Amino acid sequence: MDKFDLIVIGSGPGGYVAAIRASQLGMNVAVVERESVGGICLNWGCIPTKALLKSAQVFEYISHASDYGVQVSDAKVDFKSMISRSRGVADGMSKGINFLFRKNKITVLEGNGVLARGKKVEVTDAKGNKKEYSAEHIIIATGGRAKELPSLPIDGKKIIEYRKAMSLEQQPAKMVVVGAGAIGVEFAYFYHSIGTQVTIVEFLEQGLVPREDADISKELGKVYKKKGIEVLANTSVESVDTKGKGCKVIAKDRKTGKTSEIECDIVLSAAGVTPNTENIGLETLGIKTDRGVIQVDEYYRTNVPGIYAIGDVVPGPALAHVASAEGIICVEKIAGQNPQPLDYNNIPSCTYCSPEVASVGYTEQAARDAGYELKVGKFPFSASGKASAAGAKEGFVKVIFDAKYGEFLGAHLIGFNVTEMIAEVVTARKLETTGHEIIKAVHPHPTMSEAIMEAAAAAYGEVIHL
Repeated sequence: MDKFDLIVIGSGPGGYVAAIRASQLGMNVAVVERESVGGICLNWGCIPTKALLKSAQVFEYISHASDYGVQVSDAKVDFKSMISRSRGVADGMSKGINFLFRKNKITVLEGNGVLARGKKVEVTDAKGNKKEYSAEHIIIATGGRAKELPSLPIDGKKIIEYRKAMSLEQQPAKMVVVGAGAIGVEFAYFYHSIGTQVTIVEFLEQGLVPREDADISKELGKVYKKKGIEVLANTSVESVDTKGKGCKVIAKDRKTGKTSEIECDIVLSAAGVTPNTENIGLETLGIKTDRGVIQVDEYYRTNVPGIYAIGDVVPGPALAHVASAEGIICVEKIAGQNPQPLDYNNIPSCTYCSPEVASVGYTEQAARDAGYELKVGKFPFSASGKASAAGAKEGFVKVIFDAKYGEFLGAHLIGFNVTEMIAEVVTARKLETTGHEIIKAVHPHPTMSEAIMEAAAAAYGEVIHL
């Protein structure tokens, strides 16, 4: 069959979710994929990185088993087995997406997809054979890739990006991580935990996770310093010399102008994501872009009728759950339903280092800049019975409310398993829950999640356990 109701180019968390939802709504759907179904998130991002981080966490538990009254000796890191387990988890998930495609009668077109005139997609397979397919609606969901800095050309050997960091053949003795966002701090934690000497270089002054609330950055910085991870904030990478056996990184302090040299085996470039919008036919159709990002309306329609775009190729945070939500909204609108546009101020952000970081809504500074009068509450996990029992007393919950109406403006969490806790705040904000309603909602004890209620009580001067 050459004609479909919908063709989706890309099968990442935006593309495959959009395709499945469209099939549920009665559309005849095809997905174009040039690599493995599931995209970067499932094959090289969200899922396999969490498998690596779990391996590091298990090793840390064993290394500190005596803290829990358990004696373990001679624990060793098997780096190749950790990498192998991570790849196995990713492969299993990819097979799961293939199953879902078969279940929902979605056609997979293997190859590279390029937009053509007349609502068509030209697919070139691995052998170079080309074939055109047509559809009334086409969604671009081609995702993103690691951003390459001019001073940091990725060669895949000594200067690597996240994909290579998940499949190295040997564990490096020393590593420099450039960029202290989620990707950077997660890989820094993984490699440091298994014995690699890690230095993080971050361009922005705030340091670790610079887009998070300032208190979160400060707390994570303290923890990483205690672990022995060196962090150079407000520092630029001027150049990297890869001529010798290892690498020599020339870093410049942006405040003093002083340069320093850092020797390492591997440099990991973790400077963000750039959209995959080149060579997919955007110019042929006259689709509007801004610096490589496709411009869309609130239902992900481009300026060309019948062509849509979701995920990392459109404005907004490059997160898997955002792409999935955008895909669902997009196809429901195509199907004639009336979905609500996505509220980008209620998107949770999660970083899976140790301790974990999770947040949603306004930071304290952003809320003040927006003109709100605030009530801010903070509850440290050192005062939590469950955290003490778990041996995980690092971190805190910080909540921000509008002083006038009690609106839940934002929450910022750092600690054990906080990525599992943030959904409570997302749901509360969606339901327009106030601070007092959070306080009066009975939370189970002992749990980590009761810290959200305690932090809300702290904001209103009613906290009990602090």
